[in-house]
Amino acid sequence: MCGVVGIVANSDVNQSIYDALTVLQHRGQDAAGIMTCENGRLNLRKANGLVRDVFHKRHMYRLRGKMGIGHVRYPTAGSSSSSEAQPFYVNSPYGISLAHNGNLTNTATLMHEVYQEDFRHINTDSDSEVLLNIFAHELQRVGKLKIDQDQIFEAVSAVHKRCKGAYAVVAMITDYGIVGFRDPHGIRPISLGKRETENGTEYMLASENVAIDALGFEFLRDLAPGEAAIIGLDGSLTLKQCTENTTHSPCIFEYVYFARPDSIIDGISVYKARLRMGDALAHKIIKERPDHDIDVVIPIPDTSRTSALQLANTLGVKYREGFIKNRYIGRTFIMPGQKQRKKSVRQKLNAIDLEFKDKNVLLVDDSIVRGTTSKQIIQMARESGAKNVYFASAAPPVRFPNVYGIDMPSPEELIGHDRNDKQIAEAIGADWLVYQDIEDMIEATMHKNKLGVERFDASCFNGEYVTGDIDQTYLDSIQKKRNDNAKKVQNLGDNEVMDLHNAS
Repeated sequence: MCGVVGIVANSDVNQSIYDALTVLQHRGQDAAGIMTCENGRLNLRKANGLVRDVFHKRHMYRLRGKMGIGHVRYPTAGSSSSSEAQPFYVNSPYGISLAHNGNLTNTATLMHEVYQEDFRHINTDSDSEVLLNIFAHELQRVGKLKIDQDQIFEAVSAVHKRCKGAYAVVAMITDYGIVGFRDPHGIRPISLGKRETENGTEYMLASENVAIDALGFEFLRDLAPGEAAIIGLDGSLTLKQCTENTTHSPCIFEYVYFARPDSIIDGISVYKARLRMGDALAHKIIKERPDHDIDVVIPIPDTSRTSALQLANTLGVKYREGFIKNRYIGRTFIMPGQKQRKKSVRQKLNAIDLEFKDKNVLLVDDSIVRGTTSKQIIQMARESGAKNVYFASAAPPVRFPNVYGIDMPSPEELIGHDRNDKQIAEAIGADWLVYQDIEDMIEATMHKNKLGVERFDASCFNGEYVTGDIDQTYLDSIQKKRNDNAKKVQNLGDNEVMDLHNAS
């Protein structure tokens, strides 16, 4: 999962892109990058780390230009190599840079085509670099000396035909403008905003509308699946649908966990969806355990707060903050290695003993992936004096890997794989465990949807992959890249390279 932003303005965009990336920091904490264009020259800064650590004054001074794109990254294949930080760039044709959120599912095939047929070199293992080269090749194939909108839209249409999987893209064409487009299933989000200034109209693209709001832009709408937007340096905006075969199927995990609660994605409020998830979960508890003895509902910060509060209200049980979060520790789920994830939990959370002592506590989390974090938190509650510790997940059991840009591990590393609810409760140490039903999660998210969302990608819960091209061979191949042993090898390699560099 990553965050992207693109801005065309009437003055330098470096500070605006920086500010937008800080708003989108929750989407990726591994690396950050900004590329701007000034008078035909491109300025780039990207590196591993948080936005605040990657960009210093000396970098911001160099990032001049009235248009630019930015990216925050978290790795979907475990590698944290700085060589895969975005944006990526190719000089031919025209000079194109690109930032991408999502994951291509036919990367291996595309890499072969790019080398054997397009005569292009890929320098990293990143599918984003592959996507950039395909877009560049298609633009060169239809292009002329002077580029126009029709050529760009034709190139995006060709990308849709060749690339499978999930992608929300911002691409900058030197001295022309910024192009944004979304895959035909609309799996990953991208929003469009507008701002009127004394010097003219400015436009912005971002992964979530909260970044648009934070910069004082007016949120216009989300790009539709398969749609492309071209923002010219002259302040023009042109939109066009670039494929006929679309199925509006956003990733439901955006609403469960990844997106900020104040975001609205495809017309659906993330906050309201999480409220309804909490309400549905409370009704399930009432149905299955009408004589429950819950004394207090405590959320596991931060994503589960909204669901936990509504769950407590519906149950008529006290809601309390029992864990204090160290806000200088990154999001546990998106850390690249399991060892690092384990180490961070107790650094990240500290329990308030008074809220646990001699009470039957219901802990609420947005989801349970590996279960290692849940197990440690339950143990913390017991150490703080809880009589019984119950556990509720606002999402169903995660039983399958996600292939569209979320680094969920191989099935064997998922706590929900080949275990029933009772076995999972025993594995994490809960006195009892309740999961959201998948139908209730979908209903809570779909509720009165008016913008044409036809279905959700809920593949990590039900194993149904909306792109229709995922088979066991593909799942086996990503398992080799995503299991923790593979990540140890990849990250060891990165560290060895860094040691060599430091030594020299």
